[in-house]
Amino acid sequence: MHLRFRVFAEQLLVASNIVILFLLIFESKLVIPAWLQTVGRMHPLILHFPIVILVIAMLLEFFRFQPEYAANQFYKNFLQNMLLVGALFAAVTVVMGLFLSREEGYSGDVLTYHKWTGAGIFFFASCIYFVRNTNWYKAPVAKAGAFVSVVALVMTGHYGAALTHGSNFIWEPIDSQKTMAAVPLEQAVVFTHVVQPILEQKCTSCHNPDKLKGQLNLENAESLLKGGKSGKLFVAGNPEVSLLLKRVHLPLDDKKHMPPTGKAQLTLQEISLLTLWVKKNADFKKKLTELPATDSLRMIATAYLKPIEQEIGYNFDFADEETVAKLNTDYRTILPLARESPALAVNIYNTATYDVKQLDELGEIKKQVISLNLNKMPVKDADLKSITQFENLRRLDLNFTDVTANGLKTLASLKHLQNLTLSGTKVDLNGLKTLLPNLKPLKTVAVWDTKLTAADVLNLQNANKNIEIIGGFKDDGKNPLKLNPPQVKNSSTIFAQSLNLELRHPIKNVDIRYTTDGSEPDSVNSPLFDKMLVTKSGTIKAKAYKEGWYGSDLAIFVFFKSAYNPDSVNLLAPLNRVHQAEGAKTFFDHKLGVIGANNPAWANNWAGVRDNDMAFISEFKKPILISSLGVHYMVEEDTGIFPPESIEIWGGENAQSLKLLTKFKAGMPKKGDRPSLQTVEGTFKPQSVSYLKIIAKPLSKIPEWHRSKGKKALLLVDEMFLN
Repeated sequence: MHLRFRVFAEQLLVASNIVILFLLIFESKLVIPAWLQTVGRMHPLILHFPIVILVIAMLLEFFRFQPEYAANQFYKNFLQNMLLVGALFAAVTVVMGLFLSREEGYSGDVLTYHKWTGAGIFFFASCIYFVRNTNWYKAPVAKAGAFVSVVALVMTGHYGAALTHGSNFIWEPIDSQKTMAAVPLEQAVVFTHVVQPILEQKCTSCHNPDKLKGQLNLENAESLLKGGKSGKLFVAGNPEVSLLLKRVHLPLDDKKHMPPTGKAQLTLQEISLLTLWVKKNADFKKKLTELPATDSLRMIATAYLKPIEQEIGYNFDFADEETVAKLNTDYRTILPLARESPALAVNIYNTATYDVKQLDELGEIKKQVISLNLNKMPVKDADLKSITQFENLRRLDLNFTDVTANGLKTLASLKHLQNLTLSGTKVDLNGLKTLLPNLKPLKTVAVWDTKLTAADVLNLQNANKNIEIIGGFKDDGKNPLKLNPPQVKNSSTIFAQSLNLELRHPIKNVDIRYTTDGSEPDSVNSPLFDKMLVTKSGTIKAKAYKEGWYGSDLAIFVFFKSAYNPDSVNLLAPLNRVHQAEGAKTFFDHKLGVIGANNPAWANNWAGVRDNDMAFISEFKKPILISSLGVHYMVEEDTGIFPPESIEIWGGENAQSLKLLTKFKAGMPKKGDRPSLQTVEGTFKPQSVSYLKIIAKPLSKIPEWHRSKGKKALLLVDEMFLN
């Protein structure tokens, strides 16, 4: 490194120590703006650089005083540069980590350990760099310092992984299986041995005392009952209105969907267990055997627990570890089912990269594979021949694949296949009647969300007494599950001239019925939704229906026409410090906000004012002819969020000659009104304008009946519509 650059870097390192020390001392007073939150979220990306660089530097430092290296000038320069660069990267990582830790959801002892070990590594590395050329710094000190640094790096990484994935992330698959296998069915408690393990595997990595995303902890019954920032997690006996089930059923690309994209998703069986547990009043103490033998929750929970039970032994040897490691890829994982067991489980991910070669390549471990998960992969009947190579296969997951009953006959050669899941496939009654007798070892088969009706499932069960048929339409034989509401597929419901409106549902073969006249749709008379061309603002009401299910709750979709977008927008008064959104761009960015402070769209899409007017001026490079302005705002009287007191629209050919086009008011809420999103529109005689000035005044005084009477109200606006 050139001397000038090194001197500059050393000065930067000294300054970094001062800045980080300052941030640590005054951490509790830090308020991180949105743009710095973005910097903080780069912490997981950058942290790998200082780890690698400092590990290499400390290994070199450990051997620095060896005779063959002590006189090597290149070694000395390279080591000094590595240590300096590593310390500077550590400084950047620590600052980013401090910014990230100020976001909601990070707390607890693990965060404290991670923060101070990370900061300690930086200070320690800086100290080593500046004292390593002093007379007292000899080989024993260098070795001790290098050893301590590497140990601290490992500890910091461990605490960071615990924050991201949960404290028991590494051993969780083994621990959970051992726990579940150790409990006989007659002793199993529904919550403790079925529900809680599902939450531990899929949810607690983000919802634990050290990482309280949404202020929600899912590690124990008390915390489950308490709920989080968005309110109660579930309503006992009513899964349809329970937040837990609502989030789970959202489409995968929805920001509210849980678990989030990139995390291990709940299986259909796990979702069903959570739904039925909530429907059974979310009892935390009831044993599995206390439920009736024909109860859906008992039947599915029994099937869920049974496959986990380990066989006493297998008649095959362990697979070569290097071979297993070589076969693991980004889209194919191979893991042992339990400690000291030769049995392997294979999971294949990502539909875009799936190829039958991913199965054919496993020939070297074909004897050890006893569990194969191809859930939601585009598996064809022809691919099933490759599955038959796994002669010891016990469990096969083909949920939502393209296989048919005719193609599944190929599996008859698998002499140990006990559990087969076919949910969401094209199998039907006649096909399964022919297939199941040929799969002699089979103990359970899941046929959720197929063409089979409840009567078909019963028919199959009577014909195959030795196989447990798990159907999706049985809920105690009387009460079908309720569909979740349909969703909008379009990225935005705001359009300029027209919108090809699309609705969707996460469950296949669901009918969506709708109305546009304000009435509630039904399953018979209301039109079936396909696609709709929308040319003006309006509202659609929709419900989802499917045979064997209860119809969904009503979904209401509002769409807005906004024919013009300004070429530039400039604020004339500041926005509230907390509700900056996208600044002046907020009002025409086609991003609608929502109600609920735990949702990113609440925090990021609302522009707000309290102490001054919401005022801005917009410019159009070419004159436009307009006759109305719509303002979309939030009303939540309980927290002091009220409609605008008045809205003024000024327009003209230039910014200096604007005239008042109209002034209008919004209706005020009444005491006890529920939170809502509203739109108020002001109309006027068509005007050709190049400049518009909008002034929305917040309510000057909250009404007398409100608990905050006399105080200033908060005005929140996310979008305006020009037509």
